[in-house]
Amino acid sequence: MKKRIILYSLLLISIGTSFTACKKKERIAEKVVKVNENGLPVLNPLQEVMPTLDPNYCNDKKLRIDAFFHKVWNKEDNVSFLVAQNGQVLYENYNGFANRSKKELITADTPLHIASVTKVLTSAAVLMLVDAGKIKLEQKVTEFLPDFPYPDVTVLTLLNHRSGMKNYAYFTYDDGNWDRKKELSNQDIISVMKDKNIPLESKTDTRFGYCNTNYAMLALIIEKVTKLKYPEALKEMIFKPLGMTHTFVYETSKHKGNVSLSYKGNMDLAVEYLDGVYGDKNIYSTPRDLLKFDVARYSPSYLNPELLKKVYHGYSNEKKGKRNYGLGIRMLEFEEGEPFYYHNGWWHGNTSCYIYLKKEKVTMFVISNKYTHKTYKTKQLAPLFGDYPFKTIEGKGE
Repeated sequence: MKKRIILYSLLLISIGTSFTACKKKERIAEKVVKVNENGLPVLNPLQEVMPTLDPNYCNDKKLRIDAFFHKVWNKEDNVSFLVAQNGQVLYENYNGFANRSKKELITADTPLHIASVTKVLTSAAVLMLVDAGKIKLEQKVTEFLPDFPYPDVTVLTLLNHRSGMKNYAYFTYDDGNWDRKKELSNQDIISVMKDKNIPLESKTDTRFGYCNTNYAMLALIIEKVTKLKYPEALKEMIFKPLGMTHTFVYETSKHKGNVSLSYKGNMDLAVEYLDGVYGDKNIYSTPRDLLKFDVARYSPSYLNPELLKKVYHGYSNEKKGKRNYGLGIRMLEFEEGEPFYYHNGWWHGNTSCYIYLKKEKVTMFVISNKYTHKTYKTKQLAPLFGDYPFKTIEGKGE
């Protein structure tokens, strides 16, 4: 009898525990809204709290990052710089002019042009639509854009740069294919490719070829699927739900004359007819806003596990080497050491660098609006956090 009572009690405890766990899961699920009132997938802030870093650890990293910053950057440079781990800012620094003639300084709240780091956000929006069942990776681009002239190109080959297309910056410049006194749009790119019979550079899905045209087309697919212009779609799906209040897609009609300027190395201004194309570039943001985006992607509601694996899988395997490209992310895969995920950017005087140390949950954002290669030296900080065979800030290593 006593044994029966004990077994009955254990059963009640088990049922109660399971019920409590289920209710807890329900409460967590209630906090995660994957679709907004317009039926669009949205990227919500991470609900779970990441482990707090030890203060001594943080102080050590801060001192070493600060030493790197002042070794690389000087008071004449323009830069926004941030390093974080587990979503906690370890170090940030802001220097130089957003607008030199007006003496407007770069601060933590100054949006700068992030150039090709834009591709990381464009790919995120596309993948969210894939996860929501609104797009399939294997779908042909012609299913979305009927005038698109290359029948074998798929969404996947746009994301991983295996479409074989030529760069619009070159073929619109050549042979009078476009009146360079007129600003080019994303849709204009399709018109030129079709009307001027622009050939592919290589047969689709036969080799990797980094090409901005791929991401300009992805922006049009986002527009077709969401029924919103690309700037508004990214605002609804990513910027607004994450509170990225200093982030936007540049539109000439709205923003010309009201954004941070782009300077060449000699501080001359840089503008041209290609400045209206987006998806491959044209997002303005701050490191703090980009950190919100980075942390949100740790949420289990971001992408399903199988799709997420495809993001960090390399698709550029024509020849052996450490350089590779996933879906909207570059990677270096070493024989020894952790895979290094990153994306660099350059447009006019704007240079940018996003580094994502996946294993250590470390992220780095560096943006400059005055042309420099210093931005790309940031990878030297990776050995501070893990097994990455780069030359370190002390000058050791590869």
